[in-house]
Amino acid sequence: MSSAVQLIRSAALSDVADYASTVPAGTRLVFLAGACPLDEHGATVAVGDVAGQAAQCIANLRTALAAAGAGIEDLVQTRVLVATTRQDDLVAAWEVVRAAMGDHDVPSTLLGVTVLGYDDQLVEVEAIAAVASVADCAVR
Repeated sequence: MSSAVQLIRSAALSDVADYASTVPAGTRLVFLAGACPLDEHGATVAVGDVAGQAAQCIANLRTALAAAGAGIEDLVQTRVLVATTRQDDLVAAWEVVRAAMGDHDVPSTLLGVTVLGYDDQLVEVEAIAAVASVADCAVR
């Protein structure tokens, strides 16, 4: 399946990241609440491990995307939140998220925040995806 997302890279900006994306008119947008590092029972996993929590966030994001009939290649934008004051922690989370994107270098924002909602939570990943049709979607 071909993604509706077009990543935009400006030659006038650094080539280390894509800064914009677009989708055609009529594309269905999927707004994903922050994917948290929770297991199937709602417990925080990888306590104290930024990279481990980022990996669980990505796994949960993939599950939510699939329920909406989308995948990583359909992401339009992400925001990665890390509860830290250390740049090393931001980088650790980002490396996991970036690796999960593969060739889909989606525009993303990486933020250090003071606290997140669940006990022992260090990472959360918000996202917007776009899909061309509503087929195979588990919408409630």
